[in-house]
Amino acid sequence: MSRLSDAPAPPAFGPTVACLAGAQLIAWAALYYTFSAFVLPMHDTFGWSKPSIMGAFTLGLAVWGAASYGAGALIDRGHGRAVMAGGTFIAGLGFLLWSVVESLPVLYLAWALLGAAMAMTLYEPAFSVVTRRFPTRYGSAITWLTLVGGFASTVSFPVTLWLIGAFGWRVALAVVGGLLLFVATPLNAWALRGTDPPRPVRAADAADDATLHEALRHKAFWLLAATFMLYSIVSATFWAHVLPAFASKGTPEAQALAVLMWVGPAQVVGRVVFMVAGRRWSARVLGLAVFAAMPLSLLIFALAHSLWALLLFAVMFGAANGLITIVRGHVVPTYFGHAHVGRISGLLSVLSLVPRAVGPLVGAWVLLVVPGYRELLLMLAAMVGLAWIAFAMAGDPAR
Repeated sequence: MSRLSDAPAPPAFGPTVACLAGAQLIAWAALYYTFSAFVLPMHDTFGWSKPSIMGAFTLGLAVWGAASYGAGALIDRGHGRAVMAGGTFIAGLGFLLWSVVESLPVLYLAWALLGAAMAMTLYEPAFSVVTRRFPTRYGSAITWLTLVGGFASTVSFPVTLWLIGAFGWRVALAVVGGLLLFVATPLNAWALRGTDPPRPVRAADAADDATLHEALRHKAFWLLAATFMLYSIVSATFWAHVLPAFASKGTPEAQALAVLMWVGPAQVVGRVVFMVAGRRWSARVLGLAVFAAMPLSLLIFALAHSLWALLLFAVMFGAANGLITIVRGHVVPTYFGHAHVGRISGLLSVLSLVPRAVGPLVGAWVLLVVPGYRELLLMLAAMVGLAWIAFAMAGDPAR
């Protein structure tokens, strides 16, 4: 009895969300966005081919997808603190291992660790944790986590490239590992002190809510799965190749940074606009608009050379990319109801996360047979165009 009474009380809503948001910013900046900045330095140091280097990122994305269900199951059992603090700790170790690589197998081992860390730290586990801890305020928590996380790309590229330029790529990786170990891990550990409240008893399922088996028999499920699978492949491929793509245009590094720094704020502005006016928009209307803007932005990037055109790309791409997260969170309850949203949404995540892993590697292979990055970007634009078609074919929710 005394042991239970001596357990630390969980922090209040505001401090918890603030600490988790700070950890999300560091984790997204490190785990998802930095890889592209290290491709050329590693290529110059070792002479490894781009497909060989991209294969490490591909492995990390595959492990992310494979480990996501296990991480979610542990959180459901009340181990959210161990999952998220442990995830940022593993991420820090992965970056330290990456900083001393001398061979491809060690690079791949580092990215296997980083893939597991992604599954334990990025948005999905954070959303699950705040939903358990704050069952009446989780919507607000998720909004703030995505708003702060939206600045990850803005922070990641300039800081990473400055570190590489000032100290070399190995020291840069070690510094990122230190931030994960000594800043992000304590933030997650402090925010998730105490125990999760008991899960409420689930109410009886609504008669018109689809079960997982019923959803699998509906064409909308598979069209939505195709939509988010195509988007995920394009997103992973783009971010893995974005800095080499700028270099292929002859864009100075400082100008490339100036462009990329607008992506994060545009994501945030898109989400804020939705918070203010989004109640008027259905998930379907928002999705049709977002998936139309995404291929147009990639088309602009593929063909543009002027700074103003590239800035237009950054704003359009960032806003669309930020809103897709919101669309993804709304389509399952809109189409299939709330009763089985966890299982249906989880299966959609697996179907998008695992194929996404092949994107960076296939993109590197495509570059061996096409003239250059312009053609690769045009192919990515076409793929998101197919995602828009699949989303449109899913039709209006008919529950």
